[in-house]
Amino acid sequence: MDADQEKALQKLGAFEISSLMLKLAKKNNHKFLNAGKGNPNWINTKARLAFARLSEFGILDSQRTINRGDLAGYIEKNGIYDRLNAFLDVKNNPTDQFIMDILNYTSNELKLDQDDFVAELTNGIIGNTYPTPNRILKNAEIILNKYLESTLYNGERLADSTQLFATEGGTAAIVYLFHSLAENYLIKPGDKIAINTPIFTPYLQIPKLNDYELVEVKLQANPKNNWNVDPAEFDKLKDPSIKALFIVNPTNPASRAFNTDVLTKLKEVVKENPNLMIITDDVYGTFVDGFQTVYSVVPENTLLIYSFSKLYGATGWRLGLLAMNKNNIFDRLIHELPEDVKKKVNQRYSLVNTAPEELPFIERVAADSRSIGLYHTSGLSTPQQMMEVLFALTHLVYADGSTDKYIDECRYVVGKRYSDLVEGLGIKADNSRTNAKYYTLIDIYQLAEDKYGKDFRKYFEKSFAQIDFLLKLSENNGVVLMDGVGFGTQSGIIRVSEANLPSKAYQQIATKINELLKDYYEKYLRLKK
Repeated sequence: MDADQEKALQKLGAFEISSLMLKLAKKNNHKFLNAGKGNPNWINTKARLAFARLSEFGILDSQRTINRGDLAGYIEKNGIYDRLNAFLDVKNNPTDQFIMDILNYTSNELKLDQDDFVAELTNGIIGNTYPTPNRILKNAEIILNKYLESTLYNGERLADSTQLFATEGGTAAIVYLFHSLAENYLIKPGDKIAINTPIFTPYLQIPKLNDYELVEVKLQANPKNNWNVDPAEFDKLKDPSIKALFIVNPTNPASRAFNTDVLTKLKEVVKENPNLMIITDDVYGTFVDGFQTVYSVVPENTLLIYSFSKLYGATGWRLGLLAMNKNNIFDRLIHELPEDVKKKVNQRYSLVNTAPEELPFIERVAADSRSIGLYHTSGLSTPQQMMEVLFALTHLVYADGSTDKYIDECRYVVGKRYSDLVEGLGIKADNSRTNAKYYTLIDIYQLAEDKYGKDFRKYFEKSFAQIDFLLKLSENNGVVLMDGVGFGTQSGIIRVSEANLPSKAYQQIATKINELLKDYYEKYLRLKK
């Protein structure tokens, strides 16, 4: 490509550029390494086996009421716990033992009515009824709240004061949320919103759409400090004209969790700007030991987004949650809207509620997700909700305090891949607690300087954009990585995902990067002669 073509390409989103590089890699290489997207190449087996086993039980139990060939009937709640107990072969089947452990945990620890819980679990997996309540099933909300409290809150007890909306992955939660914020006049065209950058590309792209036309204020992470955010950056949030803060924590693409200093600063900021709305996307939180979400620090100002996709290898399942405190700034700001605006908003939700002014914001998000008129059929499919529940229970039933063997294994996998990559590149590893190691950002200009000196770096940086390096890396070397600029980094930054390739691939990626950089250097030497 010539320079003009490369400039045009850089206007695309990071994921669109990655798709083009993938085509180039496939076209010219029989074997290629795609370390672009963040979908993991592992799965959690325990929850999936339980899902299959409970599906079998549900089908057999449905045949009690109607049994005509392939046509079975409906599940009866009364006595279903005893019937499941009789169905399970605990002595010979480890999956059945897990299901029994679930029953004991939900009875002894959560005090759930067992017929009610087993009926919800079985009916949910069979998927033969609409989600009721449509925002999230009753027992599912209790269990998933306990999971979030155990994995993300670092000891803060918020499960009982938190309400959830199950969504089609974290992506749907993001889309629904932006829409409802606008429909309820919590954000309006021209409003300032703060974003910690670099960040997952939709948070940069969506605010600029004609639907919203928001003004972005960036809180920039410091690449010289291992991409941690300086707490002083958050002083910008004391400006009351900034309506909302959108964060990904741990960050994507930098993979750094907010440290204690940042969390303390946010608490201070909210005292000075009490109407600040905070949206935190914590999908990578479980990859950090001792992680603490912003929601647990300023719960009434924060709305939390979570997804099971990364930890449990479930990107295809589309399993997300939107969580917010029962006492929250979103509801308060809606009640404080000017009367003429409030009347307009109430009119919108009067289609589904006789007292729309009392409809909580989280219910408005659920209603808006189906354009109000289809609110009665909103909600995540019940099999998806039950998959979330089973994933959560693999942690709740077996975690020993803060230790979860499955989570430890996931951290080990990404940690080993990270180590192999940075060792191969000759970069100093960041083994601090806040590094999730799910992604790695590489400054190719700095790497060029470290290997071949400052003069070469000046030539390389002046003559080649990182997009040129990425295109050659995919077309000639078969390695697909992500363009960091699309996430809000400075030029020269590329992202490697430690999630989706065999562990041995990361040494190979380092080798391919080094080889390509050497090619540029040899070209530079020829030009000097």
